[in-house]
Order: sequence, then structure tokens, then C-alpha cells
Amino acid sequence: MGRVTRIEPSGKRGGRAMTKFRILLAEDEMLIRELAAEDLEEAGYEVVTTATGDEALALLEGGTRFDVLFTDIRMPGQVDGLELARRARTLLPDLPVIYATGCDAPQIALSLREHCIRKPYVIDEVLRALAALGLSGETR
Repeated sequence: MGRVTRIEPSGKRGGRAMTKFRILLAEDEMLIRELAAEDLEEAGYEVVTTATGDEALALLEGGTRFDVLFTDIRMPGQVDGLELARRARTLLPDLPVIYATGCDAPQIALSLREHCIRKPYVIDEVLRALAALGLSGETR
């Protein structure tokens, strides 16, 4: 299945332990997945990666909690990124979603808790989308 990077709380702020926001990254292209995970970890996030929507859905259905879903739209398997987000929202109704696509963005109505970025993207675009969702990498 996917790679899991565990990050321990990195300190205290105002007497509370700081924790990292946890991202579920579903991306079938290995190089993009690994580079994005590395960049997001360096920016202060905890990242769990999967290569398919099916793997990501299994984690969600297994009860693993995430603060945001970052998914490619077109992936192999039974569950593409749009279906993954739809099913994830049945489990976690307030889960923010960032979609990535190398094709023209499909005609989807995005809510305030969703963003769509075009591939190839730079990490700054992803970080801006996360910040717009109120998920800066430092603490929660």
C-alpha cells in the first residue's frame, strides 16, 4: 500500500503540543507522488501516500483520519479522484479536498472546501491552496 510518514509533535505553543496537519495524497505517478510528499513534509505536514483511489479509500474506510485529501483526478483502478472525494465526504463530511489534474479541469462545482490545481504544479500552488483552506503546515 502507500508510504506512511509519522511525525511526532514538534513542540509546544501556548502550553499545547503542536501537531501536524495530516494529508492523504492519492497520486498514481510515482515521481510526482514522492516529490509532492517530500515537499509537503518539508513544509510541515504529515503525509500518507497512495498510488490509487482504491488504496486511499481503503484507508479512509478503515478509520484513518486526515485533515485534507489531495488527489489526482484521473487514476487507475475502480475509484478515480472525483469518486474518492465523494466517498471520502460520506465518511468525513467536512474534509477539504484539493484536486490535481493534468487534463483540462472537469466541469465540477467546487465548494469553499475544495480547490483544483493544474498539473504540472509547483509546491507553492499546493501550499497556497492549503492556506486558503486554513491548513498551514505549522500547527493546528
